[in-house]
Amino acid sequence: MAGSCLPVLGAVLLAPVLPRIQEHFDHVPGSAALVPVVLTVPALALLAPFAGVIVDRLGRKRLLVIATALYAVFGTAPLWLESLHAIVVSRVLVGVTEAAIMTACTTLIGDYYSGEVRDRYLALQTMCASASATVFFVLGGVLGAADWRAPFWLYAAGLLVAPVMARVLPKPALPQKEQGASTRSVQHPFPVHRMAGICLLTVFGAVVFYTVPVEMAYLLDDLGIDSTSTIGVVTAVASAATVLGSVIFARLPQHRRLRLPALFAWCASGFLLMGLADSLPLLITGAVINCVGTGMLLPSLVTRAMSRLGFADRGRGMGLWTAAFFLGQFLCPLVLLAGKGAVGSLAVAVAALGAATAITAALLLPAARRNSADAEVTTGDR
Repeated sequence: MAGSCLPVLGAVLLAPVLPRIQEHFDHVPGSAALVPVVLTVPALALLAPFAGVIVDRLGRKRLLVIATALYAVFGTAPLWLESLHAIVVSRVLVGVTEAAIMTACTTLIGDYYSGEVRDRYLALQTMCASASATVFFVLGGVLGAADWRAPFWLYAAGLLVAPVMARVLPKPALPQKEQGASTRSVQHPFPVHRMAGICLLTVFGAVVFYTVPVEMAYLLDDLGIDSTSTIGVVTAVASAATVLGSVIFARLPQHRRLRLPALFAWCASGFLLMGLADSLPLLITGAVINCVGTGMLLPSLVTRAMSRLGFADRGRGMGLWTAAFFLGQFLCPLVLLAGKGAVGSLAVAVAALGAATAITAALLLPAARRNSADAEVTTGDR
């Protein structure tokens, strides 16, 4: 759970100080695009599929411990770097370690648990990450009020977590019912087709998930609110709503076929309200609605992906899923920046994303209904 928090914290920690970083590097050509990328370039986790291969072949625990230590080294590098481009490079390296951490952590959850217990732990993963993010949003805002570099010190937490991981995490054992899975994985190709659809949907789901933490500071700035402490607190409230969503997910009946369309529709309503907001209370209300939905959406996506994988394929499968999720995170500010350029304001761009999310929900609904009907027929036959 602690390891799962690190990539999420890396993504949201700097959100309250983005306007200050923008001001510091305002003289750098292209800074309007590069500064948001400082926050999200770690999400360009193109090495996650390779991390998945390493996980399957060399072991989950070893990779996790090494990646967590390197996360601290690369994460604190901007404390001493003066070039915006060098900072972006250091953030790319953070992304490499985040890919390994998230892939290994999620794979270990799949190894240690099964069935509904696994689903609850995957929900707990989102819950812990979001709860930690709530604290770090506030810390990022408070530290950023003194200096925009100060929040980078919090990446040193990796040096505290790595030794504990090495000591307490057990080595996962191959389940009895999956004995010989490694042999079967050689005889049969990796289930690419089963993973393609959920990975594509996850890219869009990650854009939905990260819009509020990435863009909230800019939306507040457009309303005339530029205090980093206020930005941190407001974003923390939204993050707390994500925690609430994951708590709700853990209590919902499992295997609901219409869940994904309903969750995308829920998130869309929050975006539309945020796009129409002309005051702080209305903006916060829309963000909370959206984040309750994303708190349920993320574990829904990962449990759907995990259900398609056996032990022998789990590392590679979760590597692909992690890459898809991080790719969506990376694309998030670029999508909103392009939308802002097309429609004239960030608020309208968020509303347009809400419309796209609603369309996605509508497109998923027929397939979800067919699957639900098939499940009912199968249950009746039994």
